[in-house]
Amino acid sequence: MTMQNSSDNKLWLTVLGWTVALMIFFPIFWMALTSFKTEVEAVSTPSLLFAPTLENYAQVFERSDYLKFAWNSIYVSFGSTLLALAFAIPAAYSMAFFPSKRTPGTLLWMLSTKMMPPVGVLIPIYLLFRDMGLLDTATGLMIIYTLMNLPIVIWMLYTYFKDVPIEILEAGRVDGVTPVQELFMLLIPLAIPGIASTGLLSVILSWNEAFWSLNLTSSQGAPLTAFIASYSAPQGLFWAKLSAASLMAIAPILVVGWMSQKQLVSGLTFGAVK
Repeated sequence: MTMQNSSDNKLWLTVLGWTVALMIFFPIFWMALTSFKTEVEAVSTPSLLFAPTLENYAQVFERSDYLKFAWNSIYVSFGSTLLALAFAIPAAYSMAFFPSKRTPGTLLWMLSTKMMPPVGVLIPIYLLFRDMGLLDTATGLMIIYTLMNLPIVIWMLYTYFKDVPIEILEAGRVDGVTPVQELFMLLIPLAIPGIASTGLLSVILSWNEAFWSLNLTSSQGAPLTAFIASYSAPQGLFWAKLSAASLMAIAPILVVGWMSQKQLVSGLTFGAVK
């Protein structure tokens, strides 16, 4: 009886998992279909039967420099992730293994900054970037994305580092390693899965961020999120072209996610979501 109940529960969990997965995947699937329709077909009665066309993709390439937007997204996403990790790894190491009485409050304060809506600091950030000559630059966007993701990156790395057996680090200290050697020769190699999954999450968050890219860039430093928004016009939305542009924007990060899903799951189970 117990085995039967266990089998039934497993079946229902499998069905639930597939249902949730299909619900998440369906908008992407429908967007992909719409990108191969004409504008008339895109706004007409939904149908799976239509003559596919590459006209939307051709017009997107003619209208916009896709490669420039894609390069900006790559530069900003990976650059901000590397910067965030460079600051977060020493910070998380210090708070995990050399905590002070202020450490819990500091962690809570960092996390609380994510609760403030970005629009609340848009004007001062805009004026600061204007005076520093960082408006409409990929470098300026990389800086703001680094600051945006830093609290989450520090929190995740802090949790990963806390799960590393302290006995390994103590053995290194007995052998006379310095804190810098302990960090780079012992801790980082042990926490590679957690660091990799944290970096991947930071890349995804940066790639998908739209608020700052739309408000701090216009053409030269604009990433793919701004590229998508350019297909919203006063005359209305061009659904087919918007779908083609959206698919072209999310395709690179989808491929990266699919290729690294095992590493991401491995890193998350390392301790970040315990």
